[in-house]
Formats: sequence, C-alpha cells, structure tokens
Amino acid sequence: MKHALYVIGFVLFAASPVAVAQGYPAKPVRLVVPWPPGGGIDTVGRWMAQKLAEPLGQQVVVDNRGGQSGVIGADHVAKSPADGYTIMVHTVTGHLINPAFYGKLPYDTERDFSSITLIASAPHIIVAHPSLPVKTLKELIALAKARPGQIDYASFGTGSTSHLSGELFMSMTGVKLVHIPYKGGGPALIDTLAGHVPLYFSGIPASLPHVGSGKLRGLAVTGAVRSKQLPEIPTVDEAAGTKGYVSELMYGVLAPAGVPREIIARLNSELVKIINTPDIRERLAGIGADLVANTPAQMDAYIRAELPKWAKVVKAAGIKPQ
Repeated sequence: MKHALYVIGFVLFAASPVAVAQGYPAKPVRLVVPWPPGGGIDTVGRWMAQKLAEPLGQQVVVDNRGGQSGVIGADHVAKSPADGYTIMVHTVTGHLINPAFYGKLPYDTERDFSSITLIASAPHIIVAHPSLPVKTLKELIALAKARPGQIDYASFGTGSTSHLSGELFMSMTGVKLVHIPYKGGGPALIDTLAGHVPLYFSGIPASLPHVGSGKLRGLAVTGAVRSKQLPEIPTVDEAAGTKGYVSELMYGVLAPAGVPREIIARLNSELVKIINTPDIRERLAGIGADLVANTPAQMDAYIRAELPKWAKVVKAAGIKPQ
C-alpha cells in the first residue's frame, strides 16, 4: 500500500510542471525592465508587454526597476518565484558585461536565469566629425597609429556598449584612442556635431540624419552585417580588414532559473510570433535594430559565447565602475 501511494505521489509530482503549464497563465504576468522609463529598452519592453497580453489572455504589467546598469532589476528577477509570472526584457549585452564590470554580483548571470528568446540586435555606427582628416576606417586606423593616444572618441558612458565597442576596436586593430565618456548619447552627439570630440561610437537612429546631411561621416557599423538603414556603410570587418569584430546592443527576454520548460516554450512561441509581425519589424527598424527571435537553446549559446568575450575586453582595458 505504501509503495502504491509512493508511486502515485511520484507520478503526481512529476506531472505537476505539465499541469502548471497547462493552466498558465492564470493571473497577470509581470515584465521587469531593469532600467528607468523612457529609454530604448523600456520602449522595447512595453512593445512586448502590449503584444503579449492578447495571446496569453492576461495583462502583462511593465515593472521598471532601474539602477546599477540593470543589476538591481536583474537581481530582483533572479530571486523571484520560478513560475513564469515574472519575466525580464533586458539589454542582454549589458547583462553580460556587468559581471566583468562590477566583479561580484548578487546573482550568477548564467545559472540564475532561464533564456526565453533574443529579440533584436542594434549595432553602433562609428561616426567622425568632418574636421578629422579621414574618410574611411582604414584612414582612421592609419592616422591613429601615426598619432597614438591623440584622437578622442565619445561614448554613452563608462562601461556602456558604446564604450566597449571602442575598446574592442582598439584591441583588434592595435590603435590607441582616448575614451571620453558622456552621461548619455545626447550629450555625446552634441559634442561630436560641434567638433569638440572627433569620433563617436553612436547609436544608428541618432546619427542617421547627420550622416545623411554630411554633418558627420559614417565610417563603419559595428554589427556582423551591414545596417539596413545604411547599406552603403561597411561593417568594421569589411572596412578595417579585421575578422570577427561584432559589437551590438542585444535585446532579450529572460526568466528566473527553474521555470518549467513548458512555460518557457509557450513564452518563446508567443514572443517569436510577435517579433516577426510586420508591426514590430517596422518598430525595431525605427530604433536601428534587426530582429533575431531565436530559441532558448540558441540564446543560451549566445550568452556562453559573449560572456568571456566581454570579460576579456573589460579586463584588458582595466575598466572600473565610476
């Protein structure tokens, strides 16, 4: 009798994740954005929340928990119940830079999260003020090698993807530029347009009209392929003759570790459909992003590959939080 009860109990226990998944979601889902309202990742998060509510049949509530470049919000998600009712839209690139940048974190970036899907990638563009006597990236490299440590470049801020795009560029080309961090992309763009700083690793949407007008020169994009918005501008690999240079701002969706596989699969399926709609494609293109929409396993592989890459860049540059 005891043996029979044990078997029944074991079967019920083993079936419980399936039963939970079949009833999911039975209440609103909370979508954490670990950044303040109003930024690019907040915008993407709200698009996902709005679109996801209909197929789930439940409200998807955006919960902004900004601070420490996403660490505070990510820690909250890592410690939330693994039931699928708390998910996170994050800049995955920043998420993967944080362990190297901050050192010890209150969570493990690989072990404490479940991948759902990457949403889209947004490369930067290297732009130069016309006063800098270069028209191509090869000319910039030649000039920088002739004048080591004398050419400045602007970024969104220390430890940002904009900053690390420059550090990766220097490490792969052997040039020495001087990093000038700004408190956000707006001030960096203003000073580049004014010629106060000759180079800027910029977001594409912000610089697009200025490249078109000739106020800035687009030298290269930092993605693996050319931007659909600026198809005439080569990638860094094409322009510099490097191999394997890729620095993109990647958006993605994660959940706490241990969420039942059936729930992860459901969220992945719905989000991939959403990302592939013409409406979301158009919106992503408007912020300079190309959709990715992949599987949890593919997202896991991306994370495993990118963590050591950025750790190496941060260590070599000696970057510390300010």
